[in-house]
Parts: sequence; C-alpha cells; structure tokens
Amino acid sequence: MSASLAQECNEVKERYDTCFLKWYSEKYLRGNGKTDDNECAGLFKDYQKCLKVALKDRGIDKLLEEAREDTKENDAIHMQRK
Repeated sequence: MSASLAQECNEVKERYDTCFLKWYSEKYLRGNGKTDDNECAGLFKDYQKCLKVALKDRGIDKLLEEAREDTKENDAIHMQRK
C-alpha cells in the first residue's frame, strides 16, 4: 500500500486500506457488498479528517479551494447527468 500524503496519517490510511481491500475482495467482488454499505466508511472519514488537518497545516487547503473555484463552471457542465 502506498504512503499517505501526510506522514502523520499513514497509520489511519493503512487501517482504511486494509479494511477496504478486504471488503472489496471478500464481499464486493463476490456480489455480497454494496457501495453504500461499505463497513470501512468510518475509517475513511478518520483518514479524511487527518488529511484535512495536514493540508491546512501546510496551507494546501487554500490552494485546493482556489482550484475548485476556478474549475467550478467547467465541472458543472461535465458533471451533468444525461
């Protein structure tokens, strides 16, 4: 598994990755799991929370916000459902 963008999040990312790979291979691929009942969702939220703090500490959160704002109109066009 790959390392997290933020070293301090490696442990929680590893827990999530392990959980997800097990769920994906043992349940989802066998037709016994649905994407909306993934039991690893809590671990993913923990990882997101850790990343948000790390990104904010490094000032990357503002760069992401600016990039999202810059592409908002284009994203809206391409994300429309047909």
